[in-house]
Amino acid sequence: MAREKKERRFRVAPDTTTEVAGERASSTGVLVFSAVLCAGAFAAALAAAWLIVGAVTLPGIVGAAIVGLIALSSCHVAQQWERVVVLRLGRFDRVSGPGLFWTWPVVEANTLRVDTRTRVTTFYAEETLTADLVPLDVDAVLFWHVWDAKAACLEVGDFTRAVEMAAQTALRDAIGRAGAAEVAIRREQLDRELKRVLEEKTAPWGVTVLSVEVRDILLPRELQEAMSLEAQAEQRKKARIILMEAEQDVFETLAEMEDLVGGPEAVGHLRTMHLLNESLREGKGTVVIPSAFAEGFNEGVGDLIKG
Repeated sequence: MAREKKERRFRVAPDTTTEVAGERASSTGVLVFSAVLCAGAFAAALAAAWLIVGAVTLPGIVGAAIVGLIALSSCHVAQQWERVVVLRLGRFDRVSGPGLFWTWPVVEANTLRVDTRTRVTTFYAEETLTADLVPLDVDAVLFWHVWDAKAACLEVGDFTRAVEMAAQTALRDAIGRAGAAEVAIRREQLDRELKRVLEEKTAPWGVTVLSVEVRDILLPRELQEAMSLEAQAEQRKKARIILMEAEQDVFETLAEMEDLVGGPEAVGHLRTMHLLNESLREGKGTVVIPSAFAEGFNEGVGDLIKG
């Protein structure tokens, strides 16, 4: 397992994958149409040769096969989500599709079929150092699609691979400019930054970035424990502040009750009784009171009763 992880870490090409979102569509209809067209053209040419010569000959069969191949290379069908880049003698001529379109045999060629549906690219940054030199493992997902088939064909050799590399590079750069705590806490800010950078980089390729979502951020175990202790200390600090504020409110309320219960000493005894009740209720245990303290406590209770 460790060896496999090490090999993936030092791999030259990023371990990214891209797929078209949604259900896989079938292209069987296009293949059947091409086969029927080729067979029909062959049969028509062979029938014409038979009518002219009066018999089926080898030159007639060869000529019919050539006619069938020409028909197959001239008539094309593009699916609703496909755009086909057509070059004429090596120069860009047009973008065809969707539906039925024709090309000149030999002179024109279908260079690239571009799927314009939304694509999903998963990529990661493994053990990437942050600004405070903390190694992080980050997984992210990129949603994008091609809006300009011409640019995707002419401006970059492999636009899918280029998007994958750009996404991984942008993720590593964004992690390197921020601290570990900032990356872990401000995930939405990291998503927006990655989307902005990728939009600027992929726009000349005819690609639109829809969204970037960070799926998982894995911190080193030592850092996780330190951040957990820091969070616990912060929560204890807030609890103590709230408790102090509550005690202040209690003392202010008791100060207002001095005239009612019989002076500061009676208020102190009342506060002692309240604290004793709280300790018994929360601890669910038994409190043992020394005899001298109990006598003073009883005297205070008696004064309160008499008052």
